[in-house]
Amino acid sequence: MKTVIVLNQDQMGHGSRELGQKILATFLRKLPSMQSATAIVFYNSGVQLLTETSPVLAELRELDEHGIDLMPCGTCVEHFGITVAAGHVSNMDAIVSEIAQADKVVTL
Repeated sequence: MKTVIVLNQDQMGHGSRELGQKILATFLRKLPSMQSATAIVFYNSGVQLLTETSPVLAELRELDEHGIDLMPCGTCVEHFGITVAAGHVSNMDAIVSEIAQADKVVTL
């Protein structure tokens, strides 16, 4: 089963940003045990998780090394004026295709 994770903000859940980033880091460290995860799509402020100053960059690089595709939205990257330090800048056509091919999509 092919699972795609969607990160549309720079934390997990709403409320405390510090807590949201902490639990997101834990989730990302545990994600390899979910063997069906094939890609993580990033849009809106979620793309900021892929910068050099991201509190979860190490976890994302580890996932990239495990073969999980990191797909930040190019329009979002341009909007925030950032440079990604992991993954490859993507576009909405590729993101829609990835989600359409997934058996399951999980949005955090």
